[in-house]
Amino acid sequence: MSNIHPPLEQAPEEIKLAVDLIYLLESNEIAPEIALAALKIVQQDIERKLQTQ
Repeated sequence: MSNIHPPLEQAPEEIKLAVDLIYLLESNEIAPEIALAALKIVQQDIERKLQTQ
């Protein structure tokens, strides 16, 4: 059977980062509600940084 999905090494940077973040959250047993709340804070912070560039 051929592999439908390309190897992670060939994935776009945002996919690699998402996989790393998911692994970090799951390996630390972070509750989904806490993870989402934290990600919203991170998103807001990054959006503010982009606006000031």
